Formats: sequence, structure tokens, C-alpha cells
Amino acid sequence: MTKSLTEKFELITRNTEEILLEEEVIPLIQNTDKVKHYIGFEISGKIHLGTGIMCMSKVKDFIEAGVDCSIFLADWHSWINDKLGGDRELIKKVAVEYFKEGLKASLKAVGGDPEKVKFVLGSELYHNADEYWATVIEISKNLSLKRVMRAITIMGRKEGESVDFAKLIYPPMQVADIFYQGINLAHAGLDQRKAHVIAREIGDKLKIKPLLDKNGNPIKPVVIHHHLLLGLQKPPIWPIPDEDLQSLWASMKMSKSIPNSAIFITDEPELIKEKLNKAFCPEREIYYNPILDWTKNIIFREKNSILEIKRPQKYGGDKIYENYLDLANDFEQGKLHPLDLKKAVAEKIIEILKPVREHFQNSKLREMQEKMEELIITR
Repeated sequence: MTKSLTEKFELITRNTEEILLEEEVIPLIQNTDKVKHYIGFEISGKIHLGTGIMCMSKVKDFIEAGVDCSIFLADWHSWINDKLGGDRELIKKVAVEYFKEGLKASLKAVGGDPEKVKFVLGSELYHNADEYWATVIEISKNLSLKRVMRAITIMGRKEGESVDFAKLIYPPMQVADIFYQGINLAHAGLDQRKAHVIAREIGDKLKIKPLLDKNGNPIKPVVIHHHLLLGLQKPPIWPIPDEDLQSLWASMKMSKSIPNSAIFITDEPELIKEKLNKAFCPEREIYYNPILDWTKNIIFREKNSILEIKRPQKYGGDKIYENYLDLANDFEQGKLHPLDLKKAVAEKIIEILKPVREHFQNSKLREMQEKMEELIITR
């Protein structure tokens, strides 16, 4: 069924951390022949909830809004950033044989249709693509070295960190990915903000591949940033001073490199329970709490979601929460114990990931997954 303009706007803008700019969303829908989305991923190991569920939940919203969605498997960027030991062929293999399948399964797990998403491999996009590399150069000519150095945080590097020269090519390439593919709706976590701001600032200066509306007028890409899930580990500073909360939050996001901080989409139920049981979840703390963060952004992202707490009558008995606010209020008042919350969230995550586990039960995919995990561990 065709969605109204208001319905499309609601789907595109809901459950987001930042939009650049919200007032440009409706003109984008009205004034372009096709809203073209993309989100890019480095190929760096196993897929966790932040990539598989958070990202794909937002992709599902875009699909339902009638957006032309694509997922960019950034094998060249992964090679530049030394992922999987900097083994270019391994990166490409993992991208196609594991990462693509994992994202398709994740999209299915959140109720999306994987057939409505196009997967683009960087190696294929860049092959025999003179115009792409010309776009990289044109973008680079509009950037200072200082600006590029500030942007390397999009790679998980620290600003001012000493890096090899190849890594300075990464930010202009990421911006070129947007313009070369004609993307007018760029999507990522908030950690990719610096690349997107560059795209918006220099887009109207480009002559090779500018973004145009259906009347031929130059436009800026609209940018959607989704929430970055917290990792399960305790922060290095506790309690956290109020002035440090925002910066520390960004550094404590879920990470593949810290396995116990993350739930991976193919984790077995017992492992999920074990990780959640050990997770940092201070009693009555609602401002920095990974379990509440997951509860809010994964479980209660849909309006009809529920979370069932099962506990003995002497501890309050079973209870069903239908919204995050009531749950957070009870937790802050000490009416909901961290252990009971952890158990309930673990069961819900297991339920959400069931389609992913089933997807990888296929003997060929299971063999591929095990082989990929073995290769990843050795790199």
C-alpha cells in the first residue's frame, strides 16, 4: 500500500539520533525522482547487534517508506584500515560469503525484506571507474590536510594519531561513495558524522558528480544517524562525571574487538545469557546502563513491543512492561532488580535473533560461517 508523505516522513525520521537536516526530508521526497539510500560497513569480523539489529531496523524503516536502499560492503576501506590483517582477498571473501548473508538474515529478523536491498561491493563499484576516482580527487581538492586528519575518527582512529598515508585517502573515498552512487540519503551511526558533514559542505562545489533534484538543481545529501549501542563492559571511570558522559559514551560503544562487550548475531542462547548475566548494570542507574540502553533501542523501538519479567512472587511476581518509560521508572525506584532485567532482556534478544540462527542452519551457510570465524580469529 502506498504511504502518504506524512507516513514516509515518520518512517524515515523515527528512532534516530540526529538528522541533517530534518526540514530537508520532505523536500527530498517531493523533489527527487527517487530517494536513494546507502549505509556502508567495514568488513572487520563478526556482526554484532549494533550492526545487525540497530542498523537493519532503520533500513527496514526506509524500505517501508519506499526508499531505494543499498548496503555498501566496503572492502577497500577495510583494507586501508588494516582490518582482518589487511588481507585484501580475505576481506573480499568475508564480505560476500559472511557479511552479506549476516546482514540479510538480520534484516529478516527485524521484519524487513532482504530482496528489497541492493548489496554493493566496493571492488566492483571501483573497477574501471575513472569517474569515481576523479570524484575522489575533486573532493580532495576541496579539503585541507588538517580537515582530513580531523576526519580519521570515522575509521575508529584518534584525532592526531600518526597514520600511514593510505588512511588519509579513506575520508575522501567515503564521501565519493555518496556522490558517485547518486546517494541523497546517507545513513550510518553517529561515529560517521565527520564524513557526512564534509559531503554536505562541499557537495555544491562538485562539478563531476553533483547531487541534483528532478529539476536539475544541486542538493545536499540528507543524513540520518542512528543510535550507537553501548557495550556491556563497565566504563573505565565510575561513576561518570556529568561533563564526561557524552564523550565516554561514544568510546564505549559495542565493539567486535571486545567480544564480551557484544552480542553477535549468531551467538547461541546460552552464550547470550552468560554475557548478559555478566554485563554492567548498576542498580537504579538509568543514565549510563547498557542493559537499559538495549532495552530502549532494541526491544522498545516498535510501539507494540513488550518485555516480560519473570520472578518469584516474593520479589514482586511476574510483570509485563509495554513501554520503556514505565520500565525505566521502576528500575530507578528499585522496583526492578538488575538480575531480573538482565534475564528478561537475554530472553528477548534470543527471540529476536532466532531467524538469524535459523538462516545459518543451512549446511552450506553453517560451514561458511565456521570457516569465516576461524579465518577471523587467526587474523
